[in-house]
Amino acid sequence: MKHLKLYNESYQEILKSFKNWLDILGFADSTLESLPNHLQEFFYYLENHNTNTINHISTQIIKDYYEYLKTRNNQARDGGLSKAYLNKHLQALFKFNDYLKEHHHKGIQIHLKREEQNQRDSLQILTQDQIKQLFKATDYSNSQQRICKRDTVILVLLYSCGLRRNEAINLEIKDILFDAARIYVRKGKNYKERFVPINQYNLKVIEQYIYDYRPLFKNYKDTEYLLINYRGTPLQGQSLSNRLTKIVQATQDKTIIEKQITPHILRHSIATHLLEKGANIETISQFLGHNSLESTQLYTHLLQDKAKLTNDEQLHNLLREKRLQQQNYPNIPKGYQSPRYMDE
Repeated sequence: MKHLKLYNESYQEILKSFKNWLDILGFADSTLESLPNHLQEFFYYLENHNTNTINHISTQIIKDYYEYLKTRNNQARDGGLSKAYLNKHLQALFKFNDYLKEHHHKGIQIHLKREEQNQRDSLQILTQDQIKQLFKATDYSNSQQRICKRDTVILVLLYSCGLRRNEAINLEIKDILFDAARIYVRKGKNYKERFVPINQYNLKVIEQYIYDYRPLFKNYKDTEYLLINYRGTPLQGQSLSNRLTKIVQATQDKTIIEKQITPHILRHSIATHLLEKGANIETISQFLGHNSLESTQLYTHLLQDKAKLTNDEQLHNLLREKRLQQQNYPNIPKGYQSPRYMDE
């Protein structure tokens, strides 16, 4: 809920400090906006219930606030808040608790569980043919060639390299390691650094953009950022998302357009495609920069769902191999067709 004015100066200062802390940790622009907004609503609730200091926040107050969220109207559409949106509010509280502990405070007691939702149902994945259509569409996604070539680079970074939106816009030219065939992600989520492999074809795409088309942007020498806009300043996250929308529209494919593709959908897609081609879950986890294998395991579940829906025998066999590998049976030869007793 936006436009909630806080009168408590202490809450105002904490809110500013909280946002700066998130920025230092390297969170995406969207998170830098959403989490402080959710925390601001919590502070607004506290003010209106005569809780004027952090030390007076009790477990019961937090529970009452959460019950209030469950009953308040959604200002963007009819009905209440979705489970996903409620979880965002909870995420803000948990992250605020982390902030307090890092700033020598005992923290707050949050005895709440996240709302259960089937993440697999909401996860959109593009087929490899649809990905090819997107790349083809960059040939005519704009009347200016420099924009079209930059659009191609955007797809290379988001899909072929599996970068998050914030990671892509923060890349500098020096982060493209041509000799090593790697991209150095210096500002990943939570400021985690990693090296992402990139093939020679995609390196040539980026190289052509850097030497032949990036110089066509105004003031291009004033910044080392790889992706720049008309003014020669770094491309912002929303602008990158807008370009992706233009690429999608350029396909003129209703099926693709209806998917409402975001940068993260491209990231999900490359992870799923790698898994389909037999890449192991640990490699994909490192490739994506996940903190744990739990985040990456979601893609295994997606493939299981797909195998059941399509009755794809080859996919069934691939998944059986992976389950055996996860159970530490190291002597399975590559390409081994596991027996059908592993069927679910």
